[in-house]
Amino acid sequence: MAELRDKSGPLALVVGAAIFVAFETAAFYLLQFLTAGLGEANQYQPENTIVSNWVKTVAFLLLHLALVLLAVLVLSNKLPRRYRGQITGWLCLSLLVGLGMLIPLFY
Repeated sequence: MAELRDKSGPLALVVGAAIFVAFETAAFYLLQFLTAGLGEANQYQPENTIVSNWVKTVAFLLLHLALVLLAVLVLSNKLPRRYRGQITGWLCLSLLVGLGMLIPLFY
């Protein structure tokens, strides 16, 4: 017979969304602090080059990817089986949000 799986309900999705927003907010401020010394504060000066801002961008994205993958590894081991189906969706959304966080990073 086919195996019946318990699905997570709408409350679990709302809790997952709240945890996702809290994680991304904390990750942004932590990575903003860690990459504060990189890049130019005034991007519109005549001597400015793209290199320093490029280093800050790449460092931010790689550190964000490392944090997200670490969180996925921890959650995939700690969460009960019925909630693990949400992890892939939150991972894909987190990768998109990581690109979007570059905009407030330079302002």
